[in-house]
Amino acid sequence: MHSIEHYSEAEQQVLLNLARDTVTRGVQGLKPERPAGDSIPAALEKPRACFVTLKIDGHLRGCIGNLEADSALADAVLRNSYLAAFSDERFEPVREAELEKLQYEISVLTPMVPLPVRSESDLLTKIRPFVDGLVFEAEGQRATFLPSVWEQLRQPELFLRQLRLKAGLAPDYWSDAVQCWTYQAIKIGETASDPG
Repeated sequence: MHSIEHYSEAEQQVLLNLARDTVTRGVQGLKPERPAGDSIPAALEKPRACFVTLKIDGHLRGCIGNLEADSALADAVLRNSYLAAFSDERFEPVREAELEKLQYEISVLTPMVPLPVRSESDLLTKIRPFVDGLVFEAEGQRATFLPSVWEQLRQPELFLRQLRLKAGLAPDYWSDAVQCWTYQAIKIGETASDPG
């Protein structure tokens, strides 16, 4: 298992500010843009995958991310916060009146690890609730749930059922074609100074 990195409070604040500034700029019709100068700490220049989740009053308002580390973490946060606010097809684009209410959560992902499974029961015994994010793929359909989704879907059976639905598959789908991967996430939110 990959070790979970740690980001200082200052680094976490830089990421949250990037996300917040990007959404604010987006409402004004501006594209994501890196801040001028060298205000990005070196740790945030490393390639990392991440998801950005937007909530209002605890309810999902947008969530977009990438599973592969294809750019610096700072750039991934810029891109994904913009997409979460304005391109999540489940929601209307964020409006100016909502800016003050938005809560930001950034999940920095460890690299995906293949999870060999022979059956649904095998998968259910291998996945670790509240620790693992899961990628489920079959028949060209793929979906993932972040580890934070365990807060809403606490039973592994329900977690898996909803993930298959998200992938566009039957809720009880299983075949020999199923492929799974797990990963973990460092969660950075508005209460980033709280341990956990």
